[in-house]
Amino acid sequence: MSQSTNPTQTHSQKPLAQKPLAQKPLDVFWFIPVSGDGSYLGTEQGHRPADFGYLKQIAQAADRLGFGGVLIPTGKSCDDPWITAAALASHTERLRFLLALRPSVALPTFVARQAAALDRISNGRFLVNIVSGGNPTELAGDGVFLPHDERYAHAAEFLTIYRQLLEGKTVDFDGRYLQVKKARLDFLPVQTPAPPIWFGGSSAPAIDVAAEHVDTYLTWGEPLDDVKIKLDAVRQRAKAFGREVKFGLRIHLIVRETDSEAWAAADRLISHLPDAAIEAAQKKFAQESDSLGQKRMSALHQGGKRDQLVIAPNLWAGIGLVRGGAGTALVGDAKTVAERLRDYQALGIETIIASGYPHLEEAYKTAELLFPQLGIHPTQARRHATETGEFGTSGTGVTFSTAAS
Repeated sequence: MSQSTNPTQTHSQKPLAQKPLAQKPLDVFWFIPVSGDGSYLGTEQGHRPADFGYLKQIAQAADRLGFGGVLIPTGKSCDDPWITAAALASHTERLRFLLALRPSVALPTFVARQAAALDRISNGRFLVNIVSGGNPTELAGDGVFLPHDERYAHAAEFLTIYRQLLEGKTVDFDGRYLQVKKARLDFLPVQTPAPPIWFGGSSAPAIDVAAEHVDTYLTWGEPLDDVKIKLDAVRQRAKAFGREVKFGLRIHLIVRETDSEAWAAADRLISHLPDAAIEAAQKKFAQESDSLGQKRMSALHQGGKRDQLVIAPNLWAGIGLVRGGAGTALVGDAKTVAERLRDYQALGIETIIASGYPHLEEAYKTAELLFPQLGIHPTQARRHATETGEFGTSGTGVTFSTAAS
């Protein structure tokens, strides 16, 4: 086992007391990797392109395994999340689609029409995740040149118009960045009063937007004390607006039958990752991103140090060595990971947006191992009994095989 993933490494933060499994089940979402997938980080070895057939496999697996929904990200390196979700909706039954949107690249009236249409097509399974921050270099390629704080001021205006339209109102708005006159939707969404709005951001302007405009505030996986401070800040700011906000956690999961297997899997994930790739990724994040959240992620492993990856009990920062955005994973056996998730739930987290590499296989591992510990029951509509044989029992509790050799 490498030093970077040593589960005995100490950390000043202590896990909270174990919560009883009778606690309300968490709503667990999965992830659609529209930028590609694979078994190893930082290498083309084992890479899987984000072709639609593969993405459909992941979505259908998540649907039948009991995941509450999927997050589909956005960005220059991602296939378009809205088009992808529209295609996947017809191949799934229950799955909700949380679609990332950069509000600065489209008008709120246009996006509201798309949102209403997708909500109707999916029969009420549409959610939106507003992404205001990020990479100014990439945003410039989209024609967006607003500085950090102004992007959040723009987002506040965008969401004011967007929500009112989806609620069926006629909107007149004259703001600093956006203006509309007698805007309205002729075709409304299924969900009322409107499809929920999700949002993340660690800066003060981001927290202001979350407090006033969004339904669920999403945080990346940081040590419990840091998450608590952030969630408390959102609560207090929302209270000033006379509102309450729900909370979600975006994190990766590496769940196995034993702790040792899980940490070995974490090691394996970065086993082909060269130091040059880490250095290049961290340099890019530092130079191109003005996201406070990204800076917090990079600080967890001190800018790319392999021996500083275990940052809290079972919380591993290895993914953030080369991945922008959410860069931490909970690593361990199912019972331990469930306990850690319950610790976040005790802070107010209601939804976990999880992922794992590769996403198809890890969806099954997460559902089969972790869901029973969390009190989540499969929703497979056509479950059937197993005949006596390779996977069946003789009625005495003894498993035996009758398969042909």
